[in-house]
Amino acid sequence: MRAHDEMYIDGAWRPAAGRDTIAVVNPADERVIARVPAGTAEDVDAAVRAARAAFPAWAATPPAERAARLTALADALAARKDTLAETITAELGSPLPLSQMVHAGVPVLVAASYAELAARYAFEERIGNSTVLLEPVGVVGAITPWNYPLHQIVAKVAPALAAGCTLVLKPAEDTPLTAQLFAEATEAAGLPPGVFNLVTGLGPVAGQALAEHEGVDLVSFTGSTAVGKRIGAIAGAAVKRVALELGGKSANVILPGADLAKAVNVGIANVMTNSGQTCSAWTRMLVDAERYDEAVELAANAVTKYVVGERVGPLVNAAQQARVRGYIARGVEEGARLIAGGPDAPLETGFYVSPTVFADVTPDMTIAQEEIFGPVVSILRYEDVDDALRIANDTVYGLAGAVWAADDEEAVAFARRMDTGQVDINGGRFNPLAPFGGYKQSGVGRELGPHGLAEYLQTKSLQF
Repeated sequence: MRAHDEMYIDGAWRPAAGRDTIAVVNPADERVIARVPAGTAEDVDAAVRAARAAFPAWAATPPAERAARLTALADALAARKDTLAETITAELGSPLPLSQMVHAGVPVLVAASYAELAARYAFEERIGNSTVLLEPVGVVGAITPWNYPLHQIVAKVAPALAAGCTLVLKPAEDTPLTAQLFAEATEAAGLPPGVFNLVTGLGPVAGQALAEHEGVDLVSFTGSTAVGKRIGAIAGAAVKRVALELGGKSANVILPGADLAKAVNVGIANVMTNSGQTCSAWTRMLVDAERYDEAVELAANAVTKYVVGERVGPLVNAAQQARVRGYIARGVEEGARLIAGGPDAPLETGFYVSPTVFADVTPDMTIAQEEIFGPVVSILRYEDVDDALRIANDTVYGLAGAVWAADDEEAVAFARRMDTGQVDINGGRFNPLAPFGGYKQSGVGRELGPHGLAEYLQTKSLQF
């Protein structure tokens, strides 16, 4: 697996300030496949300075030209789609078909959507005797996770570029090779030097240095709620803007009269995708008491389709595997009924966890309240629709969810009462232009589409 042993700063690959490296491990076989530089505060400072110097010219670049560079970036990603998919499979463990279709495919669509948006977006408007200008925030520090490594990069970089911002990216240490390929794509797209910069490194070192740097105007972070709180505190002390996409414990609410078989099967598939390593996964399945036993049986049958090592890949690292297995053991200890899977490792090699389904889960159990981030589904019973709503809203999170009903109108009425940022109605398809983000401790701000672009803009009014 090819890897750069340098940082991408100011339009060139440059040696890191220190000599420490990070091992990149294939989670399917536990082999070290590459090493990348462990960036320091000195590397971050160099990258921020480059972004700061490049900002005035890029901010002044006409939107049509920024759109052209984004189109070129989408084309460069499309040209590297196979390599990106193979790399994501190697460092994340995602099955190759998923890497090709989702991990490498969707980011091309998102980048192209921002090219189109940048070309037509109203960056100024007249309100009475004022001209209102929407201007780029400045230098963005983007800190991205490992679970959707390319998508999360593009979801931050593309709107920031469209807005006229410059960036420093600190990717997750588990999946840095994908970020390096993305940097190569920005070169191919002809971005001016310093507009995009990449520093690989550890969160407590490079990530914290980026969040704290006085030259960064906005920190965009996707990851755990605990780290998001830390970044929010750092930014708050400097009155610095943040965009935080954090954890979730989303409810899949199946109302009486809904197509139960479809709702259960789609719900299981939703959680098993990417080995459950999806912040918006519908990990709590809510079923009315009258059809509860039928739903449990359907779920037990559905999960058998997800074979470890084939449709379900490993978790990203040993710590994540241990964490998820610990949650499964906790569920058993607290009295949930295991109907599939369990805490034992299904294979001797690789960071795999068995697809697991719990029945008889109550809302106060740990597995019903805390984000597990693995292939684990909890099935909860409700007595009536109001009880279902109470359970659905009874967590500190509010990122996503689903509602199934006999008709869309009934499902929408329920979804309007949910404390969550995005709800799929009767199996609604993913929309890369719809705003994505959460309520409560699931985050601050939105990604994707025009709402995602707005995160990187600030407002100025001129009175005449």
